[in-house]
Amino acid sequence: MTSERSNAYGRVMRTLQDLGPAKLHDAEVAILRDAADALLFSSSAQDPAAVEAIMLVERLMRDLVDVDRWTSESAQRLADDVAACGPALAVV
Repeated sequence: MTSERSNAYGRVMRTLQDLGPAKLHDAEVAILRDAADALLFSSSAQDPAAVEAIMLVERLMRDLVDVDRWTSESAQRLADDVAACGPALAVV
């Protein structure tokens, strides 16, 4: 784990706390929290749990934007913070 990943995790948790039930349902918060946890404790970007976490967050953010509950900018910012909880992807 790196300080960057730890800081990203903190940003995600603060965002979830700040948004509260006004912007996210309990099930949506659980998806984001579980994804951040899975990524934070993952040692590889190819870890199946990390890959699934990213896919679930991307789907949730896309759905929130599609139904006009979130702006694409806000959704992308949170998705980026969740992704930053995990190990960096290898550039090939």
